[in-house]
Amino acid sequence: MSKESKIYIAGHRGMVGSAIWRQLTEKGYTHLIGLTSRELDLKDQKAVAKFFETEKPDVVIDAAAKVGGILANNSYPYQFLMENMQIQNNLIDSSLKNDIEKFIFLGSSCIYPKLAPQPLKEEYLLTDSLEPTNEWYAVAKITGIKAVESIRKQFDKDYVSLMPTNLYGTHDNFDLNTSHVLPAMIRKFHEAKENDHAPVTLWGSGTPMREFLFVDDMAGSVIFALENKLPEHLYNVGTGVDLTIKDLAELIQKVTGHTGEILWDSEKPDGTPRKLMDVSKMHELGWKHKVELEDGITKTYHWFLDNINSFKQVKMS
Repeated sequence: MSKESKIYIAGHRGMVGSAIWRQLTEKGYTHLIGLTSRELDLKDQKAVAKFFETEKPDVVIDAAAKVGGILANNSYPYQFLMENMQIQNNLIDSSLKNDIEKFIFLGSSCIYPKLAPQPLKEEYLLTDSLEPTNEWYAVAKITGIKAVESIRKQFDKDYVSLMPTNLYGTHDNFDLNTSHVLPAMIRKFHEAKENDHAPVTLWGSGTPMREFLFVDDMAGSVIFALENKLPEHLYNVGTGVDLTIKDLAELIQKVTGHTGEILWDSEKPDGTPRKLMDVSKMHELGWKHKVELEDGITKTYHWFLDNINSFKQVKMS
């Protein structure tokens, strides 16, 4: 991959897209393209087709998606299904029609069945039913994976899907209505600390197990896929290590300096009992994460504090 290659990053202002942009810039890539949703609505098929015909990028990285936690997925199932399919279908189809050789599609570990054996292997895809609380998003991402696989099979192009575990990091979404568990906890513990170390109430029982990957490591895996021709169409990206939500809460409590009580609302849903990624395929190819969880949470909390009045989708109460 030439440092002068024209690389289009869809979703370049999001947590993952911005991390990819930063790392590519640091590595000396000079021709990056990124457009805001106002400049290019990725749900608009004609607009996306026109953009591709005009710009003709060499590489497309799809880091654009409508994302959210359990509450958002339950509240807006149609949008999570339809908008994600529209975004990825337009990008994938335009890439194929414009003869783009390299396409990197980013998904999520929620594509795997709710009760799949642990750790999750790539071959478990479509072997059982999904977790109901996020199946709409998962089904959309599965269609993207199969589109990428079909293009490799039919047209022999270097299109690949990377499935990250739960991501977190700088530029995350800390809106309590739409954020994922880790950034939501950071905000809750911080606000409780500011409120005389008030008790913090968290959803569920605290017993489910989750794996978390710092966003800069995810960006590193994308660049690894960019600079190498990966032999298969689908790869898990994670740490290969998980912990209970209770342990996560206590770790975030430690990092934020909150000393109050943690309460668990067991009437709220837990979601999937466990989601641990088998990342052996990426390890065998030579990629491995670098940032351990406590260090990553500390970096994320410092970023949260530095941007507490200005970052995206956060309105402090």
